[in-house]
Amino acid sequence: MHDVAPVINLHRRDGTLTPAFVSAVIAVVATFSAVGSTIPLFNIYRAEEGFTNADISLTVVAYSAATLSTLLVLGRLSNYVGRRPLAIAGLGLLVLACLLLLNVHDIGILIAGRLLMGLGAGLGSSTLTAYIVDAAPTRPAWLASVASSQTVMLGLAVGAIASGALVQFGPWPRDLIYLVVIGLLLVSAGLVAISPETVTSSPGGWRSLRPSVRLPVRVRHLLPVAAAVFLATWATGAFYQAFVPALVEDQLHTANSLILGLVFAGYMGPSALGAPLGGRFSPAAAQRLGMITFLVGWIGIIMAIATGTLLLFIAATVIGGAGQGIAISAATRGLLYGSTLSDRAPIFAVVYLLSYSGATVPSLISARLSGIFSVPHISLGYGGLALVATLFTVFAARDPQPWRERLS
Repeated sequence: MHDVAPVINLHRRDGTLTPAFVSAVIAVVATFSAVGSTIPLFNIYRAEEGFTNADISLTVVAYSAATLSTLLVLGRLSNYVGRRPLAIAGLGLLVLACLLLLNVHDIGILIAGRLLMGLGAGLGSSTLTAYIVDAAPTRPAWLASVASSQTVMLGLAVGAIASGALVQFGPWPRDLIYLVVIGLLLVSAGLVAISPETVTSSPGGWRSLRPSVRLPVRVRHLLPVAAAVFLATWATGAFYQAFVPALVEDQLHTANSLILGLVFAGYMGPSALGAPLGGRFSPAAAQRLGMITFLVGWIGIIMAIATGTLLLFIAATVIGGAGQGIAISAATRGLLYGSTLSDRAPIFAVVYLLSYSGATVPSLISARLSGIFSVPHISLGYGGLALVATLFTVFAARDPQPWRERLS
């Protein structure tokens, strides 16, 4: 039996599918707001429960490993059962995770909650981003790639800022943000439930559970540089989750949870703002520009850590985040070039497999090394990874074939 390609009716796309596009964007923001909401709480868990930097880093590993596993097994399932059921299931898992995190007094509970978040985010990553691309308006042309790649960063930023503000100024500092996020997730699930489906269910769902990673032949030559972009930028995102809470408090001398949320958002938020700028360039040129800007940001980060300068750290974070947004959206745009409906979920599965590998492997190594090296020393390793990825991108970035023909 051969897999049956999913079917979609795209006539009057800009009108009838607008609710699906909006609902999918809101759901992705809600999904990753939940993920980002734990970041400003890490210092509270360190202070009140005695968790170490290695413990916190292991929670990042648990989240990323769960996401990777879900993508490997379920990354293509929405092509056969539809986008909406899996999107709602992912949002439901995130609700369960937030309920579990209302009672964190042991590192095992925090790891279990983050693992559940990884399962929900993994289910949502490929499903909701494919749903966004299915339903995106045809104009502007860059909207689908920017919305699908950067709503993740926007959600992380929103979650971190909201959490930091509620932890610093609100009642029930360990609980209120999770209650707010649960409400947002439930609203998002309701919006998805009443939105039009873009995929007609078809046989082949069980076969799709067999792990398979594939890209269309026409864009496989773009994969090495895209992999370098995803690995380096998402490794930095994991660094911000695992080590920046301690770094901000110990090296930059502030325990303010809102500032911590703003610092994390300073990396994720400009990513969403920088992404549309990359749409003015070909994918290869935008990846070069983005990664060079990303590297400049990392140089500033290392200088700020060495001098203990919070303002320089925030400025460098914003620059690095903007560069990340340009590079990631350009890499995604290249891989999506000429994609059909049946290509999209597998393409996004590949994108997120690479991305979460970049988050998982360095975090696992860093967790083991955090007992030997200080956080400033560990940051040098991440900066070195950014340097290698940038150099590779500058020399090896290529465009999809039709772009190359137009530019020649």
